[in-house]
Amino acid sequence: MVQPRRIELHGRPIGAGAYPSIITPLVGRDAAALRAELAFIVPRRPDMLEWRIDHFARLADTDAVIAMAREIRAAAAGVPLLLTRRSVAEGGQAIALAEADVVALYARMCHERCVDLIDCELSQARAQVAHLRAASASCGVAMILSFHDFRATPGADEIVARFVHAEQLGADIAKVAVMPAGPSDVLALLGATQRASQAVGIPLIGISMGGIGVASRVLGWQFGSAATFAAGLGDSAPGQLAIEELRAVLAVVQRAGAAR
Repeated sequence: MVQPRRIELHGRPIGAGAYPSIITPLVGRDAAALRAELAFIVPRRPDMLEWRIDHFARLADTDAVIAMAREIRAAAAGVPLLLTRRSVAEGGQAIALAEADVVALYARMCHERCVDLIDCELSQARAQVAHLRAASASCGVAMILSFHDFRATPGADEIVARFVHAEQLGADIAKVAVMPAGPSDVLALLGATQRASQAVGIPLIGISMGGIGVASRVLGWQFGSAATFAAGLGDSAPGQLAIEELRAVLAVVQRAGAAR
């Protein structure tokens, strides 16, 4: 069994504890909406904020994106910030930027050191992934390599292979999120995450989306998933619980396990 490499951001461990990190998305289209989200979320102290920049109306203005990232970090009061552009193919919003421009924006955000992590999709061109790996590593920014399927749940072997591939490409954290057709797909995702956690040396995030998949958001950490996502004022994927609800359920599960 491989012991996952310890990842710390602002002194907060990811993938090394008995409790999953809670990541909460920011999905506002403008500065006012983002400020409202921050005012609601930050007092609830998630372990990480995810800024979904594909929702941001001024995404084509790099200086505006950098200024907003710095404002978010200042308001976050030490909570690490994850930068994510989710492509339309993997459940994101349509944007007016070419892929090369997205890569350039990510690299600039790393060099400006206004984020703590970046999320890149495994479907991106290998040269782009390598470029962003080099840019993020040189700036001390962690990289998540992710795969999302909003239509179905691949077979368990394919899910494990996605986790392994992310590690091979240099990811600090590997993420797989899939859509279940029924309970058996949720079990397949959890089982594959558990298998991968024994073979891969980086923290993993395994999620089964939608209402059927809620169990993976609550129990995934018992199967090797290092983090889970909780909604703030808005969610970024189907099945996310409100942060207070998720934290309460996690506490119940943890107490029940400790009582055995």
